[in-house]
Amino acid sequence: MGGRQVASARRLLADALDVTAPEAVLARAAHDVVARLGTPERLLGLLQDLVAGGADSADRARLSYRHVLGFDKLLLIDGGPHHMLRAHVWHPEARGPEDIHNHRSPLASHVVHGALRMELYADDAPQGAGEAAARYQESLSPGTADWLLEPAGEARLRLVQVAEYAAGSSYALSARTLHRAWSTAPYPTVTLFLETGAGRRRHTDVFLGAEAARHAPAVAKTPLGVKEYLAELDSLIGLLTPLTA
Repeated sequence: MGGRQVASARRLLADALDVTAPEAVLARAAHDVVARLGTPERLLGLLQDLVAGGADSADRARLSYRHVLGFDKLLLIDGGPHHMLRAHVWHPEARGPEDIHNHRSPLASHVVHGALRMELYADDAPQGAGEAAARYQESLSPGTADWLLEPAGEARLRLVQVAEYAAGSSYALSARTLHRAWSTAPYPTVTLFLETGAGRRRHTDVFLGAEAARHAPAVAKTPLGVKEYLAELDSLIGLLTPLTA
């Protein structure tokens, strides 16, 4: 459902992304897609289409939620098993850096508003070096899609890169790349986020610093209600409209 901008975005996702391509190739293509869809003008049109043609708002709200890592995930286009296009919104009052983690699929993200700091890690630091961390395997409960976190031993993480992403910049990561990101702006940071690929890993890896409290074995995932979801889209429209004047 939706209008011309939604249809255009769906065509771009289908035409530009060969989900059977090697992961590095697919990640580069996803990087190009979010950069094209993530301009304030184009994203604003997509959001307006979604609000105006909201027949499937309940389905999108059901897959939108306040993420445990400190930001809001708002589903924009559900491409079935191959593509999920979302807006991520970090509010100024959100907590600090998220846990170090990876993903089920290759991803790309475009900073539409605000700014992000990103750290990349490797889990190959020698004994006595790097940062000690507790490893968890994170999966989704088949009944509720809550996050399940199972202890999976200890690790030593090595920081390999720190990057700053201002509005208008993009990045892409393979599914297994360990990273954490957080907003560095004193106002909301908005990113257009795309996960894509023919297959999804059954679990992700999550790491907590040795000094942190242990993760609970399960973390509830509470979807947004339809009114709450549409209000979030309206807030994004209000935030992006001055950028297109």
